[in-house]
Amino acid sequence: MEQLMYKNRPIVRSGNKLYYGSMSEKYVVYMEIESTAMVENMEVADRINVQLLSTDPSLSKRKRVIKTTKRNGLFSAVDIAEVWLKRYCKKDS
Repeated sequence: MEQLMYKNRPIVRSGNKLYYGSMSEKYVVYMEIESTAMVENMEVADRINVQLLSTDPSLSKRKRVIKTTKRNGLFSAVDIAEVWLKRYCKKDS
């Protein structure tokens, strides 16, 4: 099965949790769908918690969280995730 990709980065979903980015990079984005809404008879993600996480295993779970925000809609959440990954992965290269 092919992995879902967006802008050359993998997206993995399990239930209401999504990870965007590669664990081989210094950062990934974790997104948790907090609520959904019905739009034209379809349930869509409404409120999403977005966190930029360090992939450094030597850091505590608390110190791995670099940035956090909440977004309305999956597109907005993935959009900010892409900006963060571009900015932070480039900065540490």
